[in-house]
Amino acid sequence: MNAARDEPKPVAPPSDACRTRVVLDIVGDKWSLLVVRNLKDGPRRFTELKKAIDGISQRMLTVTLRSLERDGILTRTVYEVMPPHVSYELTEMGITLREATAPLLEWSIAHLARIDDARAAYDARTDPTPAS
Repeated sequence: MNAARDEPKPVAPPSDACRTRVVLDIVGDKWSLLVVRNLKDGPRRFTELKKAIDGISQRMLTVTLRSLERDGILTRTVYEVMPPHVSYELTEMGITLREATAPLLEWSIAHLARIDDARAAYDARTDPTPAS
C-alpha cells in the first residue's frame, strides 16, 4: 500500500472569480436593489420601504432586509420606544453598491417601454395558437 496515494489531496479554496457569485446574487436579486435604491436618502422604516417597493410582500421584504444586513449592506437600528421603532440605513459599503448600481436602475427605467414593445412583438411572432 502506498501511503502517499492514500493521503487526501488538499482542496484549493474557491477563487475570487468564483466567489463573485455571492455579490452577483445580491445584484441579481430584484428586491435587494430596490431596497438599496429606496435607502438612498437615508434611514427608512419597514413600513415606508413596504409602501415604496411595489409588489414586495412583507415576508420577502423581511428576508431581503435580513440578507442585506448579513452581507453588511445595511444596518438595522431598534429604538426602545413604545411601540418599538426600527429603521434601516445603508452602510458605507451599501452606499457604494447603490452608486455602482444606480446606472443599471436608471437604464432599466429609461428602457421599460422599449422592453415592453420588444416583448409584445416577440410574443406576437411566437404565439403558439394556430391560425384558423
